[in-house]
Amino acid sequence: MQEIFNLLFHPLPNGIMTILMGFSLFYWIFQLFLGDGVDFDTDADIHLGDVPDADASSDIDADKDFDTDIHHEPSFFSKCLEFINVGKVPLMVLVTVFKFISWVITIITTTIFGLATLGNWSVLILIPIFLIVFILMHWISKPLVKMFIQLGYKGEEKIDFLGRIGTMKSTIENDKIGSAEFIIGEDIYTLNIISDDGSKVSFGETVVITDCIDTKYFYKVKKQITLYNF
Repeated sequence: MQEIFNLLFHPLPNGIMTILMGFSLFYWIFQLFLGDGVDFDTDADIHLGDVPDADASSDIDADKDFDTDIHHEPSFFSKCLEFINVGKVPLMVLVTVFKFISWVITIITTTIFGLATLGNWSVLILIPIFLIVFILMHWISKPLVKMFIQLGYKGEEKIDFLGRIGTMKSTIENDKIGSAEFIIGEDIYTLNIISDDGSKVSFGETVVITDCIDTKYFYKVKKQITLYNF
């Protein structure tokens, strides 16, 4: 028993991964016995800035003073999530699989190469392990995609952002692209935005979403009018 304990918690990389796996185990036990069961439709906590259906953006005014033909690539973070099929498979399932594989590889690696002699420096082995496992997750997640399709999983429900009020995280003017933060329920969404009429909207100001651009990566916003800024 003592040998197993030492293997799981020594050296440091093993201990870190064992603790991380413990968190995932606790999460699933909590979901199974204390929650409402394992609800795969609500597991994903990372949001990619999905836009409403195309019908919601069909009335874009082409006569606006700015160019609505801007083509913006998804952020690097969004591409990373798409690479491992987040949205097609619940996020927590992917996180658990990722940690489990990393945990197993870490234990095998530290044992074979005797990394305990490196002390705390041995934790650096986690960097290449995480990178390798992340790349492998692209293929490992494919069978999970098929399984969840058969289970009827359709990803997160689309959210209608039109009319939502948020806070500017940058300053925009004319055709400049910026970002704003919107709180919906307990979730925080950071969306790419552009000024509705080209007027300046400063960092920290409150804005309201008026429309979405047909590229499906941007939202038009305008400054919210209140008694304080009228």
